[in-house]
Amino acid sequence: MNVHEYQAKQVLREFGIAVPDGRLATTAAEAEEAARALGTGVVVVKAQVHAGGRGKAGGVKLAKSPAEAKTAAAEILGMTLHTPQTPPEGKLVRKVYVESGSEIADELYLAVVVDRAEEKLAVIASTEGGMEIEEVAKRTPEKIVTVTVDGNVGLQPFQARKVGFALGLPTDQVKQLGSLLDGLFRLFVEKDASIAEINPLVVTKDGQLVALDAKINFDDNALDRHPEILALRDPEEEDPRERAAKEIDLAYVGLDGDIGCMVNGAGLAMATLDMIQVCGGSPANFLDAGGGADKDKVKEAFKLILRDENVKAILVNIFGGIVRCDLIAEGVAAAASELGVQVPLVVRLQGTKAPEGRQILAASNLDITPAETLQEAGEKAVAAARGGA
Repeated sequence: MNVHEYQAKQVLREFGIAVPDGRLATTAAEAEEAARALGTGVVVVKAQVHAGGRGKAGGVKLAKSPAEAKTAAAEILGMTLHTPQTPPEGKLVRKVYVESGSEIADELYLAVVVDRAEEKLAVIASTEGGMEIEEVAKRTPEKIVTVTVDGNVGLQPFQARKVGFALGLPTDQVKQLGSLLDGLFRLFVEKDASIAEINPLVVTKDGQLVALDAKINFDDNALDRHPEILALRDPEEEDPRERAAKEIDLAYVGLDGDIGCMVNGAGLAMATLDMIQVCGGSPANFLDAGGGADKDKVKEAFKLILRDENVKAILVNIFGGIVRCDLIAEGVAAAASELGVQVPLVVRLQGTKAPEGRQILAASNLDITPAETLQEAGEKAVAAARGGA
């Protein structure tokens, strides 16, 4: 689960990490009042959306007075922000964060992530703060410092010092970084985060380390342990299809292709997406209907897929292990008939009661293209999306 910058900074404060003072605003008048309340003269007005790269897209503006803050907020609120991290249609800005300006001497990058290759946690740091870490890794990988940490042991002081000296910090700031990193690491573990990133971590002109921007993602599977984090959820920032899927217990992720997919099992779903790509197509979604899929769930899955106007064909790929293929076939036939599915439909059934399921589809008199193998299913779905036979 993603959170906004202002929410991430609330969590950072809980763990003793310094952040600039700020106020949330949903109108230009509120932004003006926020700037006046901060009383620092220069403030920064920041668009609050679940995406990075806001500054380059015009979503971050400097203001030297409350009146300028009002003007900046009026320009940002209601705009559709397009960044490399937003969907193609962009993100509508509904709120801004008005923050005290900082006197910046240097900008650094700092994050705690999961290193799946090492099966450990990792602290990543760089002197190239303010830049996307992916670009730094691509252009100047030597400027990235990585320290892996055994989660059972925790971050050790010598590891924090190693990061600090690698960044070229003087001794007093290395001590500051040690305290800051300790808080960030504890946050990551205690709150079940999947990434905790500070970019940039600034060194102010008076030598203080301050988190100027923050991005924290939390593990969805751990939210039942953290109602305080779940309370930070902003449904308006989520894909409406993904939000609807959560409400009916379907695993759905929207993609940018044109072949809708309904599969049971996450592994088979990933293999299906890969096969579509191998066959020259592009999947419109990841959808795992789960092992307990029934007629009603199949119908809801079709509704989700058909909400995407880009879908030109649908591929249903079911392996009957726990679920029976004949029951899925009944659900597919009923859903296609009741919803009046107009796009080509390719169905592959294998496993328990698969022959019976194929007979049900054949007897439905619906325009359904059967497939036996995964490759055949992918080829037929791609051909159907292109308008071929």
